[in-house]
Amino acid sequence: MPTDNRTHAPVIIVGAGPTGLTLATELRRGGAEVLLLDRRTDRGVEGSRAAGMQPRTVEMFDLRGLADRFLALGPPLNIGNFAGIILDYSQLPSRFPHAYNIMQADTEQVLESVAAELCAPVRWSTEVTGLRQDAEGVEVTVEGPHGVETLCGSYLVGCDGGRSIVRKSIGVGFPGTDPTMVCLIGDVELDEPPQRPMFLERREAGLITVIGFRPGWYRVVTSERERTAGAGDPVTLEELRAATHRIAGTDFGMRSASWLSHFTDSIRQADRYRVGRVFLAGDAAHIHLPAGGQGMNMGIQDAFNLGWKLAAVLRGEAPDALLDTYHDERHAADADTLKIIRAQSILCEPGPRPADLLELLARLVGFDDVNRYLTAVLSGLDLRYPTTGEHPLLGRRVPDADLNTSTDAKRIYELLHAGRPVLLDFSGTMNTPDAAAGWADRIDIVRADRSSDIWALPAGADIPAPTALLIRPDGYVAWASDSTPDLTGLQQALTTWCGPALNDRPLQNPGIGAT
Repeated sequence: MPTDNRTHAPVIIVGAGPTGLTLATELRRGGAEVLLLDRRTDRGVEGSRAAGMQPRTVEMFDLRGLADRFLALGPPLNIGNFAGIILDYSQLPSRFPHAYNIMQADTEQVLESVAAELCAPVRWSTEVTGLRQDAEGVEVTVEGPHGVETLCGSYLVGCDGGRSIVRKSIGVGFPGTDPTMVCLIGDVELDEPPQRPMFLERREAGLITVIGFRPGWYRVVTSERERTAGAGDPVTLEELRAATHRIAGTDFGMRSASWLSHFTDSIRQADRYRVGRVFLAGDAAHIHLPAGGQGMNMGIQDAFNLGWKLAAVLRGEAPDALLDTYHDERHAADADTLKIIRAQSILCEPGPRPADLLELLARLVGFDDVNRYLTAVLSGLDLRYPTTGEHPLLGRRVPDADLNTSTDAKRIYELLHAGRPVLLDFSGTMNTPDAAAGWADRIDIVRADRSSDIWALPAGADIPAPTALLIRPDGYVAWASDSTPDLTGLQQALTTWCGPALNDRPLQNPGIGAT
């Protein structure tokens, strides 16, 4: 491994898609230096890919004051889908009770702009060829415009997709299910488009989707048992046209593809998200059929979970054990989502066998309780991280309740724009701020009046609003109290999520801010 041409950064992120870019912005807000690498020559090489943003993802960006940048990119829809069965999102207890038709390429453009504003530029045409780590840090060998280089960092995060070189380099298993069908996808022009959108329509030869995403352009997706071309061969316009004709009886006058690709229903998950100083996130940690529009959203959730924790450790405020909670929380959450996707993949199989089950589930979704449950899960709002406490808010996203404060913030999510933990006290008389004094240098303590005494949970339950709560930077509740606060419990939560109190804190990690 060469040693004469080295670049140093506390965190090296491999892959500048939505997951890597989101992680970079979170780390920069936390004060960490970041080096973003991508093997592509530029942003547009691999097309649009994902085309949907779930409500919780928009909420996460709203936590940082970025939601409006994404909402300007695509129209809101009050519907989601479960294997093509329409779900009503309009009743979700969120300021964003919609799915959004936002192309991944546009999402990446916004995220790259934010990353650049925070001084986290992308190094393109840079491919990882080797990786090693020890107790002190990581070394990565790359090949790029400057030849062979060795990059040194405190930590490395692989956000480099389903064929992740990072995952393979650290020997992490990727168990799961093999594919049973092949889907071709293309963004194309159609001279004779269908009169109405076709969404996962079942035909004798397979499934077909034809939806207009941009003026004059349509996304066409075909699903069949087998692919005539080789598994690794690039998709051609002629192949997509032929598959469309086999299934729909017409190719709709298809021409001028701007992007072509293929995917399968294979579902796999890395068995570990952390190995020493190396982490996996996004498609490097999990792949699946893009049913229900979960993929990009799962990766962004991974990034929001890991970013603030890694920054806190680099600042020397939190112990290394905090980083283990990334695997504990996200591996379990992603596994639950993959179960939902696997169930949908059965309904998306070509052929007549799933038809009766699909019809039955379509009827069940007509019941409010079923629709409420599925929308809460697929929207990402119903996620609950493991917790030992009993309060119904613990481990859940905090609702974006309206507030009256002495600051400019008028709602809870505005308190989290800086990416710091927030201790929110609604009582006006409790001594929670005094109990948290040892952490005052790294959390924001806010006294406020709430506008409502009842808060809604995603699955339809209403609960009394708490009198005080500790909110993590990613918007999840770490501690809550309804009456006389358990100050010992508060201090335990602060120690777990924010590190030891000021007088007990170890010396700052020398990795932060290193160049």
